[in-house]
Amino acid sequence: MKQIVETTWKGKMAFNANVSGHNILMDALPENGGEDSGSRPKQLMMASLAGCTGMDVVSILKKMHIEPEGFDIIIEAEMTEEHPKHYTQMHIIYQFKGENLDFEKLKKAIDLSQERYCGVSAVYKQAMGITYEIKIIS
Repeated sequence: MKQIVETTWKGKMAFNANVSGHNILMDALPENGGEDSGSRPKQLMMASLAGCTGMDVVSILKKMHIEPEGFDIIIEAEMTEEHPKHYTQMHIIYQFKGENLDFEKLKKAIDLSQERYCGVSAVYKQAMGITYEIKIIS
């Protein structure tokens, strides 16, 4: 199954990626020749991981008839100091809001995402360590 993303240089260090008809602007910080008009590409890797696993977890929880009041995903990543700078570790914090949420069912949904469904996790695990934790806020 072939997918295509077209990316266009917008001047200086800015690029616009058209992803499924949606524009994602990427740019560098001023000290790196950009104008900070968009996200950094490597940080979008973190957003991709959060979106992929988050969609899995929501879908799985829905099948379990669990609907949290809120759900946030925080990704923390460690990057090398030397070039080519790349991530060596990502840590996912799954933060749920709600009353009487079943921790074991939340964990099962996350494990299914991490071990079976999330393609972004599957690729990233080949290049770096990925860990996670679950927080429940009542």
